[in-house]
Amino acid sequence: MKHIVVLTGAGMSAESGIKTFRDANGLWEGHDVMEVATPEGFAANPELVLDFYNQRRRQLFEVEPNQAHFDLAELENNFKVTIVTQNVDDLHERAGSSNVVHLHGELLKVRSTFDKHDIQEWKTDLVLGDTCDKGHQLRPHIVWFGEDVPMIEKAVEICETADILVIIGTSMQVYPAASLMHYVPENTPTYFIDPKPSITSKEFLTVISETATIGMSKLMKIFSDS
Repeated sequence: MKHIVVLTGAGMSAESGIKTFRDANGLWEGHDVMEVATPEGFAANPELVLDFYNQRRRQLFEVEPNQAHFDLAELENNFKVTIVTQNVDDLHERAGSSNVVHLHGELLKVRSTFDKHDIQEWKTDLVLGDTCDKGHQLRPHIVWFGEDVPMIEKAVEICETADILVIIGTSMQVYPAASLMHYVPENTPTYFIDPKPSITSKEFLTVISETATIGMSKLMKIFSDS
């Protein structure tokens, strides 16, 4: 069974109503990224940061997976599929995908500020005073700017085993995630789905200039015809 490796970004969830964090002016929901997505921001104003992610978490319960999420899950009927996502939502899992790696963390998990390996499920608001078993404040299980990306090595190993690569809704300009496409074996058939692609089609690379849902419907037809 061929192994499809899928790299997804914000454009994957946009049609579900998940807001893309960063606006055209570089602000995240009206906040400077340094205020809400760095360890320094959390140290300076933890209540602001917790509230920012509480709002993101609440929004997650108001949205549903879109057809592109369901199409990816359906591919598991005929392929081994591994999804490596930059998204912190759980829409891939809710659509039925069984093998999802989150590069940048997960909104529905929190971790101890004392022990980064002390991670737990969390579906309500997180506030000051919520602590781990050892009494240390909990924080969002999100990879902030300036922090290591602990799942990157696993993602590299996954890409090295790809028979087919699919990239959806990400510019592949943000590192280290952007480096992943360079780890797939040479001449691996690659499909790039994005409404405003930064690259053009060439041998072994097919660019589908569409949103995630339309692009995935076209890709499903390509796979069914092959």
